[in-house]
Amino acid sequence: MKMMTTLLSFFILIPLLGFIISIVVPRRYEKQISQSAFITTGIQLLLAQVFVIIWAFSNFPVYNIKEFVLFKTSNYEFFVDLYFDKVSAVYLVVGAVLTFLVTIYSRYYLHRERGYKRFFVTILFFYLGYNITILAGNFETLFIGWELLGTSSFLLIAYYRDRYLPVKNAMKVYSLYRIADVAMLLAMWMSHHLWHHNITFLELNNVNVVHSTLEGHLYTGIFISVIISLAAAIKSGQFPFSSWLPRAMEGPTPSSAIFYSSLAVHIGAFLLLRTFPFWKDLIEVRVIIIVMGLISTIITSLIARVQSTIKSQIAYSSAAQIGIIFIEIALGFDNLALFHFASNAFLRSYQLLVSPSVVTYLIREQFYKPALALIPMKSKFIQKIKFSVYILSVKEWNMDSMMFRYLWNPLKKAGRLFKFINFTALGTYVLIFYVGGVYLLFNEHLVSPQVIKFLPTAFSIVGLVLVLRSFTERKNVKLAWVLVIFNHFWVALAISFNEHFSFSHNLIYLSGVVGAGIVGYICIIILRKRENKTIGLNGFYGYVYEYPRLSLIFFLSCIGLAGFPISPTFVGEDLIFSHIHQDQFMLAIFVSLSFILDGLALIRIFSRVFLGPHIKTDHEVAYRSA
Repeated sequence: MKMMTTLLSFFILIPLLGFIISIVVPRRYEKQISQSAFITTGIQLLLAQVFVIIWAFSNFPVYNIKEFVLFKTSNYEFFVDLYFDKVSAVYLVVGAVLTFLVTIYSRYYLHRERGYKRFFVTILFFYLGYNITILAGNFETLFIGWELLGTSSFLLIAYYRDRYLPVKNAMKVYSLYRIADVAMLLAMWMSHHLWHHNITFLELNNVNVVHSTLEGHLYTGIFISVIISLAAAIKSGQFPFSSWLPRAMEGPTPSSAIFYSSLAVHIGAFLLLRTFPFWKDLIEVRVIIIVMGLISTIITSLIARVQSTIKSQIAYSSAAQIGIIFIEIALGFDNLALFHFASNAFLRSYQLLVSPSVVTYLIREQFYKPALALIPMKSKFIQKIKFSVYILSVKEWNMDSMMFRYLWNPLKKAGRLFKFINFTALGTYVLIFYVGGVYLLFNEHLVSPQVIKFLPTAFSIVGLVLVLRSFTERKNVKLAWVLVIFNHFWVALAISFNEHFSFSHNLIYLSGVVGAGIVGYICIIILRKRENKTIGLNGFYGYVYEYPRLSLIFFLSCIGLAGFPISPTFVGEDLIFSHIHQDQFMLAIFVSLSFILDGLALIRIFSRVFLGPHIKTDHEVAYRSA
């Protein structure tokens, strides 16, 4: 038993070690880079096979290990917990096999590519996040892996970073991933209020505990389950979020095979399987998941039949199968869902890996015979329906345009209303009001309780306005950066009025914000001095080629400021949410929107400044798409 629990930690340590080695090896040594990835994934595969065999002969026990505590107070604990059962076993073996095969394939497929090292580093980074996710024993640990998957997704889609469409599509995918991230934060927030401690997945498997808890908090349980379903739907490309999946295929074929057809795209199904004991008795939630899976299966199947590219066909076909997996999970057929996951993952990976060869073999054997008009139809109504469905499928049921029309465009219009906010306004009004808010925080006796009760929501709205302004800023990159930092400070002030707690909580949250904010601002100043011109956000500059180290430092600052697990802000965001009361939905919504938009604003700043076609004409201009 002790040996098995010790080995469980190695499934995270081995990819982490391989990732570090790949970073250290110079990029000119292709052979050493690919060998480090090959050895890492090979050892992981061998260890996974041995571990699962021993586990099976031990009569399939469930392992739960509390590794270490990151932060602890009298009523809050953030700890890393590992969990292993049949769901983890299937995902572990399938992930190990496919990652090993894709690594072998990529050694030759990407030979002499300019981003050869960057690809293998990102793949091992993804594999680390994947293993943390599937072995997580609580929501907090799962969220660490969840964030790693999202960031590696952006990097893999934007692999051809000198082209317009890969970078643009990477931003689109990250935008939806950011919503899934905050959905997970909301689920963790309400779970803290429901259980009054950091619940583990082992405890969720206790039927009596779950039933007795939900008996008096039915609507809270439904809210958590629906939010989890939303996060799972986004991560697995289910309706109405399916349109990001073919856009993600802009990356290299090996990354598409391992990421968007086999492993990462099934993480949503994994989340539902892991939390199934919690919502299995909530009929409303099961119906929602079944309906969502059914609609996704029908629509993505129709879209896949009319796609003109192999990658898009495979992407939508995979989404259709995942819709069926969602239905199987909601119906309680967990073993069937696991078998279906493994089958779909292997099939789609195989199809994508052989697709370049298939296109090469059949490129001169394509015949176009538009015989649709020759098919006799007895009913004009049926004919109209068929043609309408065909056109809708060609247009991908307008899912992409709906996202822009009803989600992003309203936010952009709202942000444009605050164009008057500039550095002068920040220094004269926003900063003065903030200092006044801090003064009131330490002198609450000067304000009536009714006003104090209103202040958290008011201050969170101010933070949201600032990050909206950053999200729509087009001219001044420094202003956009500073506005994101100010947003975090206003959120911290809002929550400070909401509940009396130790100042160390805000210190943990804001220390990461200040550190990443200062480093990022210095990077912007250095770039401004080297280029000797103003850098805006109305187009792409592609400075990563001339300043690769500066771009790496700035990227780390962006993800650190967005709450990635490299800074205290990651723990701080969860701490902040834990101080929002259960009945304060408006406050939770405003803070959630702030976190969504600050991530989008930051990744937009990085993409516009450092990625895309280079602004200077003496550099080669790449094609728009891969």
